[in-house]
Amino acid sequence: MARRCSRATSRFTGNIQTHLRKLETSAVLLCLCLLFPSPAEAGLYTASDQILVLTPENVDSVLINSTAAIVVEFYASWCGHCIAFSPVYKSLARDIKEWKPAVDLAAIDCAVEENRKVCTGFGIRGYPSIKFFNAYSKGDSTGQDIKGFPREVRGLRQRIIDKMETHEEPWPPACPPLEPTSQAEIDIFFETNSVEHLALIFEDSKSYIGREVTLDLLQHENVAVRRVQSTEEGLVAKLGVTEFPSCYLYYPGGNFTRLKVQIEARAFYSYALQRLPGVVRSGKPRPVTSDLLTNNTDEPWRPFNRSRVYMADLESTLHYSLRVELAAHPVIKGEALTSLKSYISVLVKYFPGRPVVMNLLKSVDSWLKGQTGAEVSYTALREILDNSAQVPDTALPEGVRWVGCQGSKPHFRRYPCGVWTLFHVLTAQAKTSGGSEPQEVLRAMRGYVHNFFGCRPCAQHFDAMAQESLTEVNSLSTAALWLWSRHNRVNNRLAGALSEDPHFPKIQWPSPELCPVCHGVKKTGEHSWNLEQVLSFLLSYFSSNSLLTDYLQDESQVLAKQRERHETQQLALRRVERKAREALDSITQPPPSQPTQEEDEEEEEEEEEEGPEEEEEGAEGAAAAAEMGGKASEPAPWAKPEVEVGRGRRQAQRKPSIVGMRLRDVQEDIVDLDSFVNQHYKAKALRAAASSRVKRRSLQRKEEQEPGPMFGLGMELDVGVGMAGLQPVEPDLGLGMGQQRKRLQKRGLTGQYIGGSEEVEFSQQLYSHSHRGRWMSVLSIGFSKVDISLCVILYFLSCMCLLAMYLYFKNRLRLRRAKVALP
Repeated sequence: MARRCSRATSRFTGNIQTHLRKLETSAVLLCLCLLFPSPAEAGLYTASDQILVLTPENVDSVLINSTAAIVVEFYASWCGHCIAFSPVYKSLARDIKEWKPAVDLAAIDCAVEENRKVCTGFGIRGYPSIKFFNAYSKGDSTGQDIKGFPREVRGLRQRIIDKMETHEEPWPPACPPLEPTSQAEIDIFFETNSVEHLALIFEDSKSYIGREVTLDLLQHENVAVRRVQSTEEGLVAKLGVTEFPSCYLYYPGGNFTRLKVQIEARAFYSYALQRLPGVVRSGKPRPVTSDLLTNNTDEPWRPFNRSRVYMADLESTLHYSLRVELAAHPVIKGEALTSLKSYISVLVKYFPGRPVVMNLLKSVDSWLKGQTGAEVSYTALREILDNSAQVPDTALPEGVRWVGCQGSKPHFRRYPCGVWTLFHVLTAQAKTSGGSEPQEVLRAMRGYVHNFFGCRPCAQHFDAMAQESLTEVNSLSTAALWLWSRHNRVNNRLAGALSEDPHFPKIQWPSPELCPVCHGVKKTGEHSWNLEQVLSFLLSYFSSNSLLTDYLQDESQVLAKQRERHETQQLALRRVERKAREALDSITQPPPSQPTQEEDEEEEEEEEEEGPEEEEEGAEGAAAAAEMGGKASEPAPWAKPEVEVGRGRRQAQRKPSIVGMRLRDVQEDIVDLDSFVNQHYKAKALRAAASSRVKRRSLQRKEEQEPGPMFGLGMELDVGVGMAGLQPVEPDLGLGMGQQRKRLQKRGLTGQYIGGSEEVEFSQQLYSHSHRGRWMSVLSIGFSKVDISLCVILYFLSCMCLLAMYLYFKNRLRLRRAKVALP
């Protein structure tokens, strides 16, 4: 036995890295199994229980030629005793998780049709049955029966150790020696091993503590554990050992010191040895000091107290939860919407936040309760989260500022740590504030994680734990303890995983240093939790009075940043809208001489909005804005030309609309009155525009009194050039003259008299000229004079080209015929 263990020691030190790589591969396979569960997992166990689920496809690869010993449970999912034993087997898997490089647990459901042949091949006749398979088992091995196995974790753990000690060659390469050591081996230990710490556990011959701790430290480097029996008088006398069990740290040169623990038991030994300086999990880098963390993170390291909770972590969690995770759901409906309402409602009730944050949460809660539809858009929700309505003293700081949840690298801890912390705070606050519904917080958490938490395997695990035992929660105290126990279960499963931060290893929390009274030992030597003390610790640790406000942004700064961001967004929005409108106008707007009614309305709205600015520019602009600021309820069916005096810009002239079509201005229909107007009407027109009120007259004419075409008198004034023009009006558009008159009245251009005989003569000239060009205008609907001229020229050139081509080919054909006719 000694020779075998000596060889095992050398193999252990030489091949540990190989088996750790295989362990990492197994962890990857475990993650794949979690993402893609097999049909066999419909039984009593899943991969999340840290138990290998065997099927006909993988049974040979797991059991044959394995580098670790395998313990297999054969069960039937319909068997009542199997169902009752399954929690014990799951607890055993969690308890010996650190032993995996040397021994692992597996299970197979023999009630599944495809598995029956496998179970029959191993000689299974009853359920549950447990078999032990040595490392490097052959293909014809049927394993060793563990008959009469106990139905509790401690007894099963000890039976496995007994099987490991009697293991035949070859020995599992990752397993350290389990037999007692001697003084001679200790004297030369550091000559053949390079570890920093050697832990000697002194115990009697019937104790299993030494072997259990040895396997517990299997996945850690720079420490080795050996058990020393009380009969080894030389070492006992040399170290002055008087208590059994007890643990001593032995160093080169014969130096030693006793390991200080709260209770002399396995759990306390393992925890203390794993926290020794330089001891790290295999494959993980050594923990770095805080002054080196600044090189590994994007943000500067923030020193903090590990025994306290920081409000900065909670607000960072809320920001990421509400502004990042929810943003992945553009439309929230159905069960997700119900879960969101419940989540926000619980936050409003129990979150111990600052007034500005609580005001925002209440605003969001009120808005959600007011949504009676089947769905809500995240865009609308984001408007409330960002306080776009600018409700006073309401804000949620943007960005994250992790303190207690910092990680040594950007991908460690942070948001998952913040979520757990937030949930613990809510359950503790529900207890201290006297909540009425025990499962209120837990159901809200379950709904949020199920619908919104980004890590889907994590969400599935949490949902599975809730489905398994959430019904057992019948009080607010058990709710806080349920969440605590499930958090520790997750820590146990993730210890040693790639997601574990070496600077913050996963432990069973709270640690003995943080809460000594929370830990205890049963009569059998097993670790136990004092649940009353644990509950008291949780309520105190996560109390609102214990939260630290270090590293928080000042409320005034948060509100100022929110206002500045809101103003910037509004300005950018206006700029984008203006550019979009200009781009749209450049694409869809008709030629400058043909504005549409919609443009008419938009122009009037712009005049209303720009009124105050125009008042600042000059009295003339102010007068024009005051007269043009009104907007007709129904735009006239045909629009008048318009001049924007305040800006000094000349707007495009509006042309009449005939039967839904736009008349393009015909040059011949407009009398060139520049010189005429300049001589006779310029002064009169300017006086009319500057006068406060001018005499008005109605432009509406009744069809029955004056049959024939109707004409509207429109005066268009330009500061540089005064113009007056008559435009034809169709009879069926006469009903819109009232609205047109209102528009002209607002602009101060309606009903201006052109007095005396000059007015009559001028009107007659315009009427006769317009009458002569009326039919030409009708024929040229939609085309300007230039367009018609170009068309005529193009047609003429085309005809000339065709004629030239005809003559060319005709002469060519005549010449060819003449050549053919020659002898």
